[in-house]
Amino acid sequence: MSHRLDYTQISPAGVKALGGVYGHVMQSGLAPALVELVFLRISQINNCAYCLDMHTRDLLKKGVPIEKLALVQAWEEGGVLFDERERAALAWAESVTRVATTGVPDADFAAVSAVFSEKEVVELTIAIGLMNTYNRLAISFRNVPQAVAIAERDAVR
Repeated sequence: MSHRLDYTQISPAGVKALGGVYGHVMQSGLAPALVELVFLRISQINNCAYCLDMHTRDLLKKGVPIEKLALVQAWEEGGVLFDERERAALAWAESVTRVATTGVPDADFAAVSAVFSEKEVVELTIAIGLMNTYNRLAISFRNVPQAVAIAERDAVR
């Protein structure tokens, strides 16, 4: 797959607006590692290689153990590796990301609301929507994951 276009150059104002939403999310009071775990899970669901690579790297930089990262896709089986808030956020992220099939049922809302305040649920949902947007941009325009760019660069040497 080759990169289709550089949307950051074509629509800098649009990318800046998304960056503003990202800045809001990161200052919302939600733990940055929690947000990054949610971003990683959404990127897994959407099969976004670019974002998978980026969020895995970001979580490693934040000190999240590789054992936990390896189980994000199967977080329900991760036992004590995932705390109550992480489990609730990941479940909510899955339901909201798959909105066309889930309809985001009342039971999912009740589960996330049992662990997060109303404000946190809204902020988390904004984060989920944002990551779905970023995934769609990266996939549609074929952003090259850093790992692939490095491997290609090294293969040329």
